[in-house]
Amino acid sequence: MSRKQQKHSVTLKPQLIVFDWDGTLMDSTGRIVSCMQSAAIEVALPVPDAEAVKQIIGLNLHHAFELLFPGANEEQKSALFQSYRVLYIETDLTPTPMYPGAVDCLKYLQSQQIQLAVATGKARIGLERVMAEEPGVKGFFTDSICADEAKGKPDADMLLQLCKRMKVSTEHTLMVGDTEFDLEMASRANVAAIGISHGAHSAEQLLKWKPVSLIHHLSELKVLI
Repeated sequence: MSRKQQKHSVTLKPQLIVFDWDGTLMDSTGRIVSCMQSAAIEVALPVPDAEAVKQIIGLNLHHAFELLFPGANEEQKSALFQSYRVLYIETDLTPTPMYPGAVDCLKYLQSQQIQLAVATGKARIGLERVMAEEPGVKGFFTDSICADEAKGKPDADMLLQLCKRMKVSTEHTLMVGDTEFDLEMASRANVAAIGISHGAHSAEQLLKWKPVSLIHHLSELKVLI
């Protein structure tokens, strides 16, 4: 499928844009893969390959463990959770840069008087940690919601909570994400969605959820909105 065929252009005027974090605004796939593989080694479980880990990015950790380690017992899952959390927050030094154009995109959207929020599969402590690594980025967002504060993706709960808290209807809200879980969540919440192909899931996977547009770079949002 060509790049031209993958993109479905549309002009949007949302009042609220909700961004996924990992794989959408921040290129954190490498750290997630590294930490998941290291945690598996520490708990003496089979080590998943990088592609398998990429496919669960966006889910909360408990759901991710069920898919990656179906034979693990509750004690092993608990150990995985603790190991992964320490690795990601404290010890793993794999770089997690913002994607090119991310900050400029956020500045532009803010200048258009559009409210911005984050809905992420991270726990709150993880989101706060990575936001702190990027000075000024947190200030772009009016609100955020994490996997330990709501039902995890692809349930609609995160989006519905944000819309309620920010007093914006779902019909005036837009979701931007790089995984099927983001787009399915939007579909369940009756929220329009844009897929971005530079993250964890392929363009073909994203197109299955019929996003209003599929983009390949965050700068393209400035043309659509």
